[in-house]
Amino acid sequence: MKTALTSRVHRIFSNLGPGLITGAADDDPSGISTYSIAGAMFGYQMLWTAVFSFPLMTAVQLMCGRLGLVTGLGLAGAIRTYYSRKVLWLACVLLISANVVNIAADLGGMADVTELLTGVSSSIWTPFYTIFILALLIFTTYRTIVRIFKWLTLALLAYVVSAFLANPDWLVVAKATLVPTFSWTPQYWATLVGILGTTISPYLFFWGAAQEVEVDISKGRVNLEDRRGATSEELRALKNDVATGMFFSNLVMFFIILTSAATLHTSGGTSIATAREAAEALRPLAGDGAFLLFSFGLIGAGMLGVPVLAGSCAYAISEAAGWAGSLDAKPKHAVGFYLVIGLAMSIGLGLDFAQLDAVKMLFWAAVLNGVLAPPLLVLVVLLTSREDVMGEHRNGFTLRFLGWLCAGLMFVATLVMFASELLNLA
Repeated sequence: MKTALTSRVHRIFSNLGPGLITGAADDDPSGISTYSIAGAMFGYQMLWTAVFSFPLMTAVQLMCGRLGLVTGLGLAGAIRTYYSRKVLWLACVLLISANVVNIAADLGGMADVTELLTGVSSSIWTPFYTIFILALLIFTTYRTIVRIFKWLTLALLAYVVSAFLANPDWLVVAKATLVPTFSWTPQYWATLVGILGTTISPYLFFWGAAQEVEVDISKGRVNLEDRRGATSEELRALKNDVATGMFFSNLVMFFIILTSAATLHTSGGTSIATAREAAEALRPLAGDGAFLLFSFGLIGAGMLGVPVLAGSCAYAISEAAGWAGSLDAKPKHAVGFYLVIGLAMSIGLGLDFAQLDAVKMLFWAAVLNGVLAPPLLVLVVLLTSREDVMGEHRNGFTLRFLGWLCAGLMFVATLVMFASELLNLA
């Protein structure tokens, strides 16, 4: 019985791919910091966002995946084909702006937590992680990267375990999860925009579409014409993969907020600014086990999230410029693609060494994603609703409704954030 169960779990896990990786990459160190701050500052009050955002982010990533699967193009390639160059490069600028800050923040967060664990300075760990991730992306094949990434997703389960070690009040948790509550303060709305920005992130739009193209290329469909179109079975598998990945992402998000609320907020530690501070504070409150799980989970999340951030930059710029680009390609056959990866990582590393506090940028990187996401989301909905782009697989009513709802809510949340900040200053 055990063998049969193990074989079934292995088969299910093997059938999951881009959707699972995209969902797990959503919980990068920037996301972990944002969720930790939400729990520490507002307690259980923002647990409802994990449930509320699930259908929205699933719809968005499903549209991106379907775009790549049906057209054989990534998001930037589709924008380049069906819209003007101005729109294309504006989308790329928005993406790169958010991603470079995110890379710096994530590298800084990983290094900072590793210093906490080892006592070795973060200034050593930041270049170490940068070089290691670059080597992984440049010198391994796409299939190898996928296998590594899929196993790294398991690191995020550490946050589920750490939440139970924190002994939360489960009745209060249930009420906060099912009944949304709001605070009309700048801090609350900045945190809400950050949560939306880190769950529905621009870089995942580009990554999700590009990964479906990568899967086709890995199957030998190198030419665009060979990649066009999708079978019902492929679309069904995509839907299951995306839904599983987004559920996993929000499950982890839920338990990170829960852990911080049950420990930091309950003890009065509401002023944390980073995931490192959250990890440090957990040790006396929930024990060494929760502290270690939280810390190792953040490092694993960074090892998954930073390559996705750098890779999405490379996919976007390569498609926009018309260069060959694939994680399956040898560096000499995709020079521009790998140069973009190297440049994005180098700028991120440079920000960490430019006396900018990259660790404190973790939260604000998520807020920046939340501000920049709505215009890119509009492009995703428009593209996937066009018959000349998607044919019979264009968005139905449900996907269109959820897509527009998501873009509208993120835009309104951003406006309220700025308005509440201005009123607070007045």
